[in-house]
Amino acid sequence: MRRYMGIRWITIALIMMGAMVNFLSRATLSVAAPTVMETLDITTQQYGYITSAFQFCIMLQPLVGYIIDILGVKTGFAIFAFAWSLICMLHGFATSWQMLAFFRGALGFAEGAFSPGGLKVVSEWFPARERGFAGGLYNIGPSIGQMLAPPLVVWAILYFGNWQASFVIVGAISLSWVVLWLLFYHPVASHPKLSAEERELIVSGQENYLLSDDKKPSIISILKRRNFWGIALPRFLTDPCWGMLSFWVPLYLTQVRGFDLKQIAMFAWLPFLAADLGCVFGPSVVLFLQKRGWDLIDARRGGFTVGAIMMIGVAFTGTVQSPYAAVALLSLAGFAHQTLSVTMITMATDLFRRNEVGTVAGMAGTCANLGIFIATLVIGGMVSTIGYTPFFIGLAVLDLIAAVVVWTVIRKPATHA
Repeated sequence: MRRYMGIRWITIALIMMGAMVNFLSRATLSVAAPTVMETLDITTQQYGYITSAFQFCIMLQPLVGYIIDILGVKTGFAIFAFAWSLICMLHGFATSWQMLAFFRGALGFAEGAFSPGGLKVVSEWFPARERGFAGGLYNIGPSIGQMLAPPLVVWAILYFGNWQASFVIVGAISLSWVVLWLLFYHPVASHPKLSAEERELIVSGQENYLLSDDKKPSIISILKRRNFWGIALPRFLTDPCWGMLSFWVPLYLTQVRGFDLKQIAMFAWLPFLAADLGCVFGPSVVLFLQKRGWDLIDARRGGFTVGAIMMIGVAFTGTVQSPYAAVALLSLAGFAHQTLSVTMITMATDLFRRNEVGTVAGMAGTCANLGIFIATLVIGGMVSTIGYTPFFIGLAVLDLIAAVVVWTVIRKPATHA
C-alpha cells in the first residue's frame, strides 16, 4: 500500500471539521433566538436559563475527557458526536423554554468532547514544534462553524418558514461528519497510510517527559499541580468573551443595534471570521517570539498577553454610536480572544503527559465553561436593566487579569528551565 507524507495534516483537517460541526450545532440557537423567543414567548431571562443549562452540562467535560482517555479518541469522539447530532435535531421538537433548556443541557454534555478530543489528537499526532500551529488550525473549526451559522440558519428559517428546520439540517450535517471520522481516523501507531518517515518525525519530535506511562490519569494528582491552575484559571477568566459572542451577539444586534434577521445573516458571522484569523495569528506570535530566543512556554505566555492587550478595545463596544463600529469591535473580540485562547489551550500539551491530556483539557474546559455559565446567568438577569456596556468592559478587565495569572502561576518543566 502506498504511503504518504503529510497524513498528520489531513488528520488535523478532519478534527477541524469535527470542531466546525460541533460549534455549528451549538450556535444554531443563538442565531435562531429572536425567532424562537418570539414563537415560544421566551423572555430574556428565560433565554439566559436556557443557555446556562448548556454551560452547566458542558462543565462535565472532565467526565467526557476521562471517557475519551479510556476508550481512545476514535471511539470516544464518535460516540459523543453521534449523540450531539441527534440532540441537535431534537431541539426542533421543543414547545417550551423548559424543553429547550433540557435539550440544551444534553447538547452541552455531548459537545464537551470537542476540547479533550481535539487536544488528544494534537498531542498524539504532532511533534512539539508543530503543536501550536496544529492547535491553531483545529481551533479554526469552532470559528468556521459559528461563522456559517448565521447565513445557514437564517436561510433555513426563511426558506422553510420555521426555525425547527434549521436544527434538523445542522444535526444531519453533524451526522455526516461522524461517518467521515469513523472511516478515515486512525491512531498514529496503526494508521495504514502513515509512512515510517512521518511516524518517526512525529514520535521523535515529542518530549520524552510527556510520553504516556500507560496509567489511568489521576484527577486528584492533576488538581494538586500548580500548572493545571495556571491553565484553568485564565480559561475561567477569558472564556466569558466566547460565551458572549456565541450566545448573545445576535440578540445584542437585534435589541440594541436594531438589526433584522437578514442583517443578522449579513453581519453576525464577522466576529467568527476574525476569530479564524486569530487562531492563526496566535501561533504565529509564538513562533515569532521563539525565533527571537524565547523558549516555548514563555512564547506561549507572550502570545496570550498580546491577545489580552488587544481586548482593551472591546471595552468600547457599548459606547460607539455606529452599529457597524460595534460589529468591528465585536470582531476584534473574536480575533483577540482566539489569539490568546489557542495558546492557552495548546499549552496543556506542553505541560502534561499524553495519557493525561484529555482529562486535563476536560477539567480546564469545566473551568472555562463555569466562567461562561456565571456570565450568562448575570447577563440574562441584568442586561434588561443595566444594558450590555458594563459586560463589554468586564471582558477586557478579566482578560488582563488572566494575563497576570499566566505569568505568575505557570511553572516551566525542568527541561524548559
